[in-house]
Amino acid sequence: MNAAAKVRRVIHAIDSIVNFVVLIIIVLLTAYAIYALWDSDQIYRRADKSHYTIYKPTAENKGKTFKELQAINPDVIAWLTVYGTNIDYPVTQGRDNMRYVNTNAEGRYSLSGSIFLDCGNSRDFSDFNSILYGHHMEKQKMFGEIGSFSSLEMFDTRTHGSLYYDESYYGIEFFAFVHCDAYDRMIFYANVTGEGPRQAYLDNLLAIAIHTRDIGVNVEDRLILLSTCSSSSTNGRDILIGRITDELFENTFS
Repeated sequence: MNAAAKVRRVIHAIDSIVNFVVLIIIVLLTAYAIYALWDSDQIYRRADKSHYTIYKPTAENKGKTFKELQAINPDVIAWLTVYGTNIDYPVTQGRDNMRYVNTNAEGRYSLSGSIFLDCGNSRDFSDFNSILYGHHMEKQKMFGEIGSFSSLEMFDTRTHGSLYYDESYYGIEFFAFVHCDAYDRMIFYANVTGEGPRQAYLDNLLAIAIHTRDIGVNVEDRLILLSTCSSSSTNGRDILIGRITDELFENTFS
């Protein structure tokens, strides 16, 4: 065999090896893409409100299944519903504000996390301002719809919700939508006390709000803030703000 033939054989062998390696890489990348899609779908499935439907307290079961969820995870303290949206989830509270970032309401690891109350708030929602956090997720999961309240139509048509805790339902009247920075301590300060600081806090909320609705809110009320990451800025937060009331409003979207 002459030198030229040997070179051709070597080149052919190298070419075959390269083609095989490329094929393997393509197969691996395809498998990874399929797995990534499957894994992403599983995350959204676990974040869907239907995952928790069996636990939702109703007038019929008098909170029996909700108590079962609390037996699974004692950190479950409430149930939040925003009428006309997919926000219909149990609420948790951990010893710190990292506990439920990647833990679901059943106490299991989950990238979708939970809706959770600021660790500085009272779990009976007796504070002047109670702050709830949730992930901004696609497909209207968790707090994925909060940012939609930047639309005046959304803000004007989704005006009420409900909050269940201490074995009773309470109403929520939404009156403001705010976009702010994640490090704004004027906003993210749980349990503001004193008439003066409360008035300053409320005045600041109304001053920076994108949308407001005059429902006569004052410093004697109990506010609830639903906060999530904003898609419009790196450290931005979108917050829907309401007042907790003893009056339970009809869900006209049900």
